[in-house]
Amino acid sequence: MEADLKVILISHTPDPERTISAAARLCYSPADVDEVVSFAEKGDQRLFLERLLSVGHLSPIEHASFTFAIEGISRACSHQLVRHRLASYSQQSQRYVGEEEGFSYIIPPAIKEDPELKAQFERLMEETGNSYRYLVERLRAKGHTVESAREDARFALPNGAETKIMVTMNARELLHFFSVRLCNRAQWEIREMSLSMLSLVKAVAPAIFRNAGPPCLKGRCPEGSRTCGKADEVRHILLSE
Repeated sequence: MEADLKVILISHTPDPERTISAAARLCYSPADVDEVVSFAEKGDQRLFLERLLSVGHLSPIEHASFTFAIEGISRACSHQLVRHRLASYSQQSQRYVGEEEGFSYIIPPAIKEDPELKAQFERLMEETGNSYRYLVERLRAKGHTVESAREDARFALPNGAETKIMVTMNARELLHFFSVRLCNRAQWEIREMSLSMLSLVKAVAPAIFRNAGPPCLKGRCPEGSRTCGKADEVRHILLSE
C-alpha cells in the first residue's frame, strides 16, 4: 500500500522568538536577567532577531527547539535524515512492529508517472511482502520468538518501506538542515519533507526562518559546475512559503 507524507509540529519552545531574543540580549546587556526577559517581552523582536542572524551570532537560537512527528517517508529518506547528528530521533521499530499484514511503501515520482514502471514496482512490493510473511512464518515454526523472526525477516524489506519517526532539532540545526535539504539538488523526498517542516516552523518563528533555505537565496550557489541553475525558481518557492 502506498503511503502519503504527513508532518506535524507537535511541540516547540513556548514563544521561541522571545526566548531567543532574551538569550541574545543577555550577551550584550549589563542588565540583570529580569530586565533582559522583561525587555524581550515588549513589542516586536523581529528587527533585532533579523540583525542577530545577519551578523552570524547563532548560538542564542539554539535555545529554541522544535519536535516533529513524521510519517509516510521511506527508510531511504530516514537514513538521510539521521545523518544530521545534532538532533534527537525516535523511529518505529521493524523488530517490534511487524509487517505481516502488508507494509506501506513510497513510490518515487519518476516511477509513479510511468504506468508500466509503477505496475512493476507494485508487483515487486507485493512479492517482497509475501517473502517477508513466509520468512516470519518459517522462523516462528522453527521456534523463534515473534521479535526474533521479525528481526531477521526485516532484512528482506526494501529501502522504500514506509517508516514513522519523531525528530527534535534546535533552531540553529534546523537552519543548517534547511540549507542542505531544501537545495534543488537534494533528494526529492527529503526535500519535500523539509518544505513541510519549514512551513510549520515559519508559522511560529517567522523572524528566525523567514530566509531559511539553501545559500542561493542570499547569494551565489556554492555547488559550482553542479548548480541546478534555478536559483530564481528556488527563491520563489521558498520565500512564498
